[in-house]
Parts: sequence; structure tokens; C-alpha cells
Amino acid sequence: MAENISGLKRTCYNGGLTASDAGREVTLTGWTAKTRNLGSLIFIDLRDRTGIVQLVFDSETDPALFEKASSVRNEYVLAAKGTVRLRAPEAVNKNMATGEIEVFVSELRILNEAQTPPFHIDDKANVSEVNRLRYRYLDLRRPSLQKNILMRHKIAKTARDYFDENGFVEIETPFLTKSTPEGARDYLVPSRIHHGKFYALPQSPQLFKQLLMISGFDRYMQIVKCFRDEDLRADRQPEFTQIDLEMSFVEAEDVMNVNEGFLKRLFKETLGMDIKTPFPRIPYSEAMRRFGSDKPDVRFGLELTDISAFAADCSFAVFSNAVKEGGAVRAIAAPAGHFTRKEIDKLTEFVKTQGGSGMAWIAVNDEIRSSVSKVLTADEINEIIRLTGAVKGDLVCIVSGKSNVIYTVLGALRCELAEKLGLIDNKRFEFLWVTEFPLLEYSEEEGRYVAMHHPFTSPVPEDADKLESDPGSVRADAYDIVLNGYEIGGGSIRIHDRELQQRMFAALGFTKEAAEERFGFLLDAFKYGAPPHGGLAYGLDRLAMLICGTDNIKDTIAFPKVQNASCLMSSAPDYVEDKQLEELNISVVPLKKENESDNNE
Repeated sequence: MAENISGLKRTCYNGGLTASDAGREVTLTGWTAKTRNLGSLIFIDLRDRTGIVQLVFDSETDPALFEKASSVRNEYVLAAKGTVRLRAPEAVNKNMATGEIEVFVSELRILNEAQTPPFHIDDKANVSEVNRLRYRYLDLRRPSLQKNILMRHKIAKTARDYFDENGFVEIETPFLTKSTPEGARDYLVPSRIHHGKFYALPQSPQLFKQLLMISGFDRYMQIVKCFRDEDLRADRQPEFTQIDLEMSFVEAEDVMNVNEGFLKRLFKETLGMDIKTPFPRIPYSEAMRRFGSDKPDVRFGLELTDISAFAADCSFAVFSNAVKEGGAVRAIAAPAGHFTRKEIDKLTEFVKTQGGSGMAWIAVNDEIRSSVSKVLTADEINEIIRLTGAVKGDLVCIVSGKSNVIYTVLGALRCELAEKLGLIDNKRFEFLWVTEFPLLEYSEEEGRYVAMHHPFTSPVPEDADKLESDPGSVRADAYDIVLNGYEIGGGSIRIHDRELQQRMFAALGFTKEAAEERFGFLLDAFKYGAPPHGGLAYGLDRLAMLICGTDNIKDTIAFPKVQNASCLMSSAPDYVEDKQLEELNISVVPLKKENESDNNE
């Protein structure tokens, strides 16, 4: 039966005890991590969120207390009072933060018993992710996850402290908003009062933070939940958290400087690391040309080489036709890999998984091997080797086709090669800004231009005149902060002029009436004096993932969703009662079977 904690309140956390506490009487609480009964002595490892401390019970000192301790099992909830003492030199555990001391217990209360958990709560235990997420409240007892969640707390606190010290005001924005086009699919919330109408959960506070600039709150920040109904991947969740901020009377450089200061402070306070500022700035076009990615990992080389000029007149039709059709031929020289044919075949298959049609290759050794030796002359192969700067031991990987496909393929292949060759130093943190993104990109599917970031991003001033005449060439006054191949934050200078905003909507294919219907409240606000403004939003989950040194974003979120956006622990989403649907005037239409006709005859 569970005992009461009355009169036995915790005096300190377990993980903070050191040799300097010897002789101190303490009261500790927590969960039983491990028990060891040696006959006359019982040792219990007591765990809380700060760490583990060893409790000691002696059968000769207090037989009744010893008997009670012998009933304790793993995950029992305990409160223990005792005296801190130094361990004998031969008993010191150097692998344990509190390994120099132990607590000799004088009073023990079993606050709650526990069934044997479905898995051992230990970082070394081999547990499937399904089980970890189904019993997430147990998984969260693991020291590594608790460390991550505490680090996330520290990141959030540092953000609030830094931005407060720099004049930012934290303001909450609504969760029940209006659905707007562009961006990902909205999560919709039906209104009971307004029949047939829906709220949308915010994909970001974008419009509201711009309105706050018009309201005169010239520096805003918020740590805020956002929602996007889109396919998930390792570093994405349907609900995610942003460190969101906006500033008035600024240019892009002002926003970047403030945020470099934040990241410098953050890495010093969380990892004790001094990072060098200012960060390099790389235009989007250069990032794509050199790395095949708008979020390049610059901890290693493996830069792309454009060999299109050579390929246009070479004897291999696949290469020359790609150039004639407006595409390109690009290559990567992987250093001293000594790849086997089997390994090269695996790389070729990897290229296909990224959307490429295949990969040509040249292995540079004493005897040159190549997949294109029958269609290119020896001189042409040697010219490719020269153009890519390949040396003995290198593998030259070549991909041809449309430029956007090549960038996707080689950008991914570059990272795959770096991983296989051990070129990535996981202890390094390399920051950079990617700037001058295209403002618009043409969607073949929709038959129109769409915003590369969002419809409120300003063009760079010198490109604004081309918005109607050459929209595809207009650069955005936008900037992404990239760390080790991940975009950790993105932002832009916003449009603050009503006329320019209407021109932007027109470029996106909105009629004047449609723009007024969707964004009329913002356009109306522009009538009353909107200051120049810009901002940025960090993905807190992703930032925490990188600082914590994990490659799974779920490891930094207390209760994450899985690939199909469901929660294995709570079974969300789930069905609701018919009465709830009736109150909302909603009926659920059964899904059609795969071959069911639209017309029921």
C-alpha cells in the first residue's frame, strides 16, 4: 500500500550530491533504477531527472528497514532520508556523477509500487521505437531523453532572456485563425456557432506578427506552436514549435546581426562553445551551383563541378542531348574512396532513389575504369578527370538531366558519400546564411508561379520592376540560417507597401477580388501606415535536435507523432461520438473502396 510523503519533503535533487556533501542529512525522492541485495547490505539506485544516487541499507543497523528495502523493485517510487557519506576508495564508481558518495538510509517510504515495465528503462536497452512511443511516459524516464528535454528548456529560456534583453516583447497570437492559400495543407477546426465555417490552425503567426509591426510593437518574439498537415519525415512533425520574431525599421543585415548574436549566446550557454561571427553569406544560386542544396553542409568539400560545356560536344549522346535540351551535366569527385564495383552499384541505386535516371562514373586508379568507357574516348574521359580535379583513388560520379533534378540528386549524393567516407566531423558546428532566393518558382502542376517562401516576402529593391515582366528572375530579400546541412531558421524582409503587395498577389495568380477576400484585413492595415519590417523563425525542435547531438527530432519532443501523424500513446486521432458531430452539423462520408464507381447504380 502506498505511503504518505507528509513530513518527509525532498531537500535536494539526487544528481547534485558531491563529496563536499559528506556528513549532510538529506531527503531524496525518485524512482528505483536498480536494486542489489548482497545478503547483509542492500543497494538501491534512486533516479530523478538530475541523475542517480546510491542508497545503502544495513541489516545489522535496522533489520525492519532492511526488510522493507528488500521488498523494493525497479520503478518503485521512493522517499528516503539519510546521511551522505564517502564511498570506500575501492567502491568509487568513476562512471557515475555521484560515484564518490552514497546515502546511508535511516528512513524509507514506498510512495508507490510499480508493475514490471514493458522494457528496461535504460539508455543501453534495445527497444523498438513503436514501444518507446506507446509507453512514452516510461521512455521519458531514460536519462538521455530527460537530458534532451532539459536542454530544450534551456534553449527556450536562453531565447526568452536574449530577446528580452534586446528589446523584444513576447506577444501571443491566435490559434484559431482563417485558412489562407499558399503553403502546406491547413489543419481545419469546424465552428459550432458559425455553421459551415472553419477555423484553421496556424502554419505560422506570419500575418499576425506583421500586424503587430503595424500596431507599433517594433520588436516581437514568441515561442509558438504551428501546424502543417503534410507528409512527415525524420526532422518534421505535424505540430512543431517556432522561436518566432519580427522587427520594424530594419534591413536584412539588421535581422541577421541580431540572430547571430542569439546563436552565439545560445551555443555558449548550452554547449560552452564559442562560435565565430559573422557567419558566411552565400547567395542561393552559388549554394546550388557548389553544393546542389539550399541548405548545404559545409563541414566537408565534395563540391559539384559543372561539365556541361564539355558535355555539349562530347560523343556520349546522353550527355550532349541533356545540354541541348536545356539541362546540364554535373559531377562530384569523391576522394580516395577505392570503391568496389558493388559499392558503386549501390551509389547508382541511391541516385535513382533521389529521382535520377542513373549515374555515370569514372574510377581513377593506375588503370582507369569507367561505366562510359565504351561511349566516350580516352581523351574525353581524361578531360572529365581534369575538369573535376580528380586524382588517383578518386571516384568521379556524373549525373545528367534537368538542372533541378541534378541538384537534388547530387546534393543528396554528396552527403551520402561524405557519410560513407567518414568526412563529417560531428563535433563541428558550421553556420552560414543562404540569401537571395528566387522570389517565385513556377509550378507545372498548378500552371502558375508560387511563392518560394510566402506571399509577403519582399523582392530585393532592384528586382521589383521585373515582377510583371520577368517574375522568374526576381530575387527575394530572404535569408535562411543553415547549420550542418539543416535549415534551422528562415526569414525575410516583408512587403509593407499595399501596392507592391497587390502586385505580388497578381504575380501569384490572385485576382484583386480573391486577394481582398483572403487577405483583405492585411491590405486594409497597410492603409494606416506600415513600417518597413522583417523577421525570422527558428524551428525549435530541429535546433534542439542538433544541439542535443541526435539525428531524430522525436528525441527532443516530449510527446511526438509518428510517420502517419498519429500518437501511439494516446491513440490520437480517434473517432468522436455522433452527438459531437451533430452539434457541429458534420457527417462523416465513408471512404470509397479502391475500385468503387462514383455512380452508385
